[in-house]
Formats: sequence, C-alpha cells, structure tokens
Amino acid sequence: MATDSNTEPSTNAVLVFTKVPEVGKVKTRLIPALGAEGATELYRRLLDRQIHWLANETNYAIQLWISSLEEHPLIQKLVEDCGLTLHCQQGKDLGERMHQAAITALQKYQKVVLLGVDCPALTADHLQQTFNWLEREDAVLGPAQDGGYVLLGLKAVAPSLFKEHNWGAADVAETTRAALRGLEWRWCELPVLWDLDRPEDLIQLKTLGIEVDGQDLLVG
Repeated sequence: MATDSNTEPSTNAVLVFTKVPEVGKVKTRLIPALGAEGATELYRRLLDRQIHWLANETNYAIQLWISSLEEHPLIQKLVEDCGLTLHCQQGKDLGERMHQAAITALQKYQKVVLLGVDCPALTADHLQQTFNWLEREDAVLGPAQDGGYVLLGLKAVAPSLFKEHNWGAADVAETTRAALRGLEWRWCELPVLWDLDRPEDLIQLKTLGIEVDGQDLLVG
C-alpha cells in the first residue's frame, strides 16, 4: 500500500471525476474504432480498474464526483466495495465543476488531487509523489501528452485555476501554468503521461496489460 509518510491518511483525498457510463455518452471519440457499446465497456473497465487500485494500493480518501446521481449498477458496486463517497458534480463546465468539488473537499481535507479516469498510466507512485510535494508546494500539475493535464493537486483554491480555460483543447496545461504564475504559486510537475481520448491512443493500452480486440475488452 502506498502511503504518505509525512501526514495522516485522513488529511488527503483523491477526487475522481466520471460520467455515468451509459452507451453513447462516454468515450464518444472512440466510437468509430470500438462502436458505442465497445467504447462504453472500455470506459467501465477503466473506471472499475482505477477505483480498485486506488482502494487497494493507497490509503487516501476516495471521492467519486459523478455527472449524475442516477442509479447505475457499476457505480453502486464501487461505492459498496471500495469505501468511497459519492458526490454530484455542480457547474456549467468542467472548470466550474472541478472548482466546486475542490472547495467542498478542502473543507474536510488538507490536500486534494483531482483526476479523471482517462489516464490508465497513472499509478499510486504518482499520487504519493503529488501529496509529498504538496507538503511544501502550492500545487502539482500532471501534464498530458495532448497538452491538457491528467491531474491537479491542491491545498487551496483560486478561481483563476478553473476559469477562462478552453477545456479539451491542447493548451489547458499551459493556461493553467499561466494561472499559477499569476497567483505567484509554487508548483511541481509530474512526468508527462498519455491519456486515452482518440483511436490512436488505444495501442498504448497493451503496454499496461489492457487488451482491446474489437468488442472484446480484457483488463489485466
């Protein structure tokens, strides 16, 4: 189990942002390669995989921030099996939803990490490094190969981190860096990681033991 030797586990929380895994509503850019059912099944597997390694390999509090609180069997099973708490995203865009979640979580926890389920290369070591850095830094950024970011670690919140960014574009990491500089915050960055958004990203899954073969998806 990964631990942060400098703090008690209850001071740190991981906020996982996800959508209800319904057919045709998730991983839509992968539908041309996998079909709507295949893309949704891959999303379900990635979500299940991530929540289970968070529960099994770390001792951080896990908050699942979901697009809607409508009942879904996978979500209910994750709540029951993994000891996480379920929260509904609030806001008109991704930035506003992350902002509200961070504000809420930091009322209870000293340090939080915000992430999605699109980066299967992310590990417990990345999270441990992030929380360790937050002992002395104001923020931690996990940049993605496509110019966005896969992780944001915080111990305080500022609106500029979440406003005036073109979410989903190739400059989100850079505009977030600009916001951090404007705040005069100190931050560290994790190594660049890849996230899974486009059909050409699927080949990288095999390096992690996640096989994609037409409609047959096997997570190792």
